[in-house]
Amino acid sequence: MYGNTTPIDRETLLTQANKIIREHEDYIHGMKATEVEQKGEVLVFRGEFFMDEDGIPTPKTTAVFNMFKHLAHTLSPKYRLQD
Repeated sequence: MYGNTTPIDRETLLTQANKIIREHEDYIHGMKATEVEQKGEVLVFRGEFFMDEDGIPTPKTTAVFNMFKHLAHTLSPKYRLQD
């Protein structure tokens, strides 16, 4: 089911994901992955989005969404969460 992926614990994976985020050219201060779950063969990352005072997503929210998508594409072929 998971091909040639390596098992990894959540804390280690989130540490690696946040390093990728900070080093990415589209990094925005405050961008951080705080959760990850396995959905089939895909790692799904979550974290805070940038909302205005009315709770409406700002343009930075799109950048966060795209970063989490980048993490899924980059890390899912390499790793699977171990329970």
